[in-house]
Amino acid sequence: LFALISLGVLIYFIHHVAISIQADEIVARVGAELIDEIERLFPQKIGQKAIQPAAPLLDLGLAFSHESGTVAAAADGYLQFIDGDALMALAEQEDVLLRLERRPGQYLVCGSPLVMAWPGDKVTEKFVEEVNSAFILGNQRTSAQDVEFAVHQLVEIAVRALSPGINDPFTAMACVDRLGSALCRVAQRDLPSPHRFDEQGQLRIVAPASTFAGIVDAAFNQIRQYARSSAAVTIRLLETITVIAASTRQPQDQAALRRHAEMIMRGARDGLPEEEDRRTVEDRYQAANRALIKAFNESPAH
Repeated sequence: LFALISLGVLIYFIHHVAISIQADEIVARVGAELIDEIERLFPQKIGQKAIQPAAPLLDLGLAFSHESGTVAAAADGYLQFIDGDALMALAEQEDVLLRLERRPGQYLVCGSPLVMAWPGDKVTEKFVEEVNSAFILGNQRTSAQDVEFAVHQLVEIAVRALSPGINDPFTAMACVDRLGSALCRVAQRDLPSPHRFDEQGQLRIVAPASTFAGIVDAAFNQIRQYARSSAAVTIRLLETITVIAASTRQPQDQAALRRHAEMIMRGARDGLPEEEDRRTVEDRYQAANRALIKAFNESPAH
């Protein structure tokens, strides 16, 4: 009987190690794909900003809302790709300004606003068809123009690892490490402006822009929520924020990290029953805060 029990334990151990190794490989591969996407979608580093055309920007306020026309989505599905060249050519041809209401990765409902066009009298049936033809929809998200897709893949692995049925904090921490690597790179990138100009310097398209704060939200929100009762993962989140802080150059990016550090700290106070664990988390929180203050003081914008 003892031999059978020992054999069973050995088989379980081998199986568990094999699964763990496989998980590490998957996390590493998805993390590498995320960094590749960042390099492709955000090639410009801070300090190497391209010169924008000197053109006055139209006030996209009340007047734009009243005088523009709505182009509705023609189908349901995930927005996978936007043909920016086709939209620019159409905007120049019709002499209109387009404001995109949705961005790649978001789910579209047929009939919901897709694009606002100004002036609104240019929104004809043919115009609506041509605009919709520049938006490629599908049944699932892709990484073609959606940097948060690979972020969500790592988050999904981490959240599943933190589920009670699996309870694998090591895989969750590996995901946090990879997300930290990616966010360090995003922090050093000059993210694209929402304004798109034609060759004459005329503003033609206003598109929803990716922001560092939005990518941080996508990376940390769900993991933070599921890791409230895991001291190890909570500590790793704060340690990762400390690492990312050193790469930030913009005060708004540091503010985004500080907001998450504070939420992590509040969650730990409620979710961790052991006082020593809470004290360790507090130490990591203070270290993250010091790193963010140092980064703020060294920021070019400051």
